[in-house]
Amino acid sequence: MDTITPQNCMRAENVATDIVIGVDEAGRGPLAGPVVAAAVVLCEPIPTGLDDSKKLVPARRAELDHVIRAHCLWEVAVVEPEEIDRINIFMATMEAMTRCVAQLCAAVEHAPREVLIDGNMTPHGRCSGWNWPARPIVGGDAIEPCISAASIIAKEWRDRLMIEAAKRHPAYGWERNKGYGTAEHREALRLHGPSPLHRRSFAPVAQANLL
Repeated sequence: MDTITPQNCMRAENVATDIVIGVDEAGRGPLAGPVVAAAVVLCEPIPTGLDDSKKLVPARRAELDHVIRAHCLWEVAVVEPEEIDRINIFMATMEAMTRCVAQLCAAVEHAPREVLIDGNMTPHGRCSGWNWPARPIVGGDAIEPCISAASIIAKEWRDRLMIEAAKRHPAYGWERNKGYGTAEHREALRLHGPSPLHRRSFAPVAQANLL
């Protein structure tokens, strides 16, 4: 995995105490692989061209990912398929968000004024570790720069994980489909059955396991 880390991008003592954290996730829908959440405190000047990661062409998204991680404060959290199956994908997403914000707050050594989260729900009242003011914003990954930055990091981080996983489990085409339920992936499930990285609580995987 990449060697850029929050600790070598920006020193915590140089961060303003009045901070806003943007949070987004990648990987709620796939049949295989983890769900990844990212939390970002933007640098100054704010990187140009931030947008919903899904709207960016891969080359531009990768470029922005590098810029954000090189100049801003960020953390990621990864919840693996086994935990997704145990607590369900919604709670796994909430847990990933909680973990990455906790990690970022520890690095910054300040609590945020507010955490902005893409979507219509937050971990508040759902995860015991969530201790910060939170505001959900539907479509926030396209309109709030700090959430856009988080969406880019989460997407790129998860994609790299799935490309690496594809080397160990080459039958499923994860380097192309990133674990999503494409026709290619579903046919591979039918032929080979689930891998250790498949989410066995998801219906297509559970059904393939019965074939």
